Amino acid sequence: MSISRRTFFAAASTLAVDAAFSQPHHHHPDLPVLPSAAEPYARLQGGQPHHLTADQTAQRSFDSPAPQGPKGRWLARAALPIPRSEMAWATESAGRLHVIGGYGEGRVDRGYHHVYNPSTDVWHNAAALPRGANHVAVVTLDGRIYAFGGFIEQNRNPDTHAYVYDVSQDKWSSVAPMPRPRGAAAAMALNGKVHLIGGASSPTEERASVGWHEVYDPQTDSWSRRKALPGARDHVGCVAYQNRIHVVGGRFNTFEYNTALHHVYLPDRDTWELRAPMPSARSGHGLVIYRDRFFAMGGEGGIINRPGQQTVFGQMESYDPKTDSWLSHAAMPTPRHAVGAVAIGDWIYVAGGGAVLGGGVQSAVHEAFTLQP
Repeated sequence: MSISRRTFFAAASTLAVDAAFSQPHHHHPDLPVLPSAAEPYARLQGGQPHHLTADQTAQRSFDSPAPQGPKGRWLARAALPIPRSEMAWATESAGRLHVIGGYGEGRVDRGYHHVYNPSTDVWHNAAALPRGANHVAVVTLDGRIYAFGGFIEQNRNPDTHAYVYDVSQDKWSSVAPMPRPRGAAAAMALNGKVHLIGGASSPTEERASVGWHEVYDPQTDSWSRRKALPGARDHVGCVAYQNRIHVVGGRFNTFEYNTALHHVYLPDRDTWELRAPMPSARSGHGLVIYRDRFFAMGGEGGIINRPGQQTVFGQMESYDPKTDSWLSHAAMPTPRHAVGAVAIGDWIYVAGGGAVLGGGVQSAVHEAFTLQP
């Protein structure tokens, strides 16, 4: 399903929202308002507007092998200020969506920090990362946003930088650097600490996936190690739920080797266990907790420049931790990977992302999902 420029512009310009999108403002400072992008897609090479070709549109996949659950519905929201991808990933703070770093405007080392307010359907410009990068791991803990690592070249050459963002002051500060460089890792807050899991590391020419599991303690500004993730991988989906961390899907080194593996970390025993695999093996997907289920959307897989073997996923699949089982729901209208996805209120917001396999085309598309009638 494609999105026309007219439809896109109309959705991007609409500011009226129903009560279901309303959220409290909390302690955010006044941030400059940014208009939505006038075009939904841009090429990384040159940063120019791009119109998807028939071959690129053919990469889209919608059908899930999982049993059908409640369908739900999607609604277009205000588009990002610019087409972006490879943020990996977004985070929610005080009822707003923060999308940090990534590719955009023809470069891969951007420090962009765009903040979306669901109550007004408007994007704002916040303080940029002190150092631009892609595939930065971000997470919110105790009202502050942490950003770890990332690549300073296109999906490679990671560093050890670590920062914390004071939401009320719109200001970033450095914290203790990561013990080892990596990008495309997953960051999850649990019991007052941040668990940084998986990712890909150096040397740059190898860019191999890692299973490293390191924990940052904000109280001591220090790092420690925990048991490594079984099956080293990057571009995973990750959530923390009921004192456990779930790591779902991802890739072994490249998206040619996607996996549906689903591991859960048990902190009291410092060990990992297997759970039911994700129905559609993919990487670069979003994973959020919504109505006590884990919803996975988007992603990519296949072989670059191999028509018929390139996939951008639109599948929306959800996991029930009580029954260890999966269901499928209405697919994303616009399949994307490396998206910024969070749950706020009774909606899941999915902003930006790659429109084709790999990092060649960024999108400003922003869509929201709900199970409301």
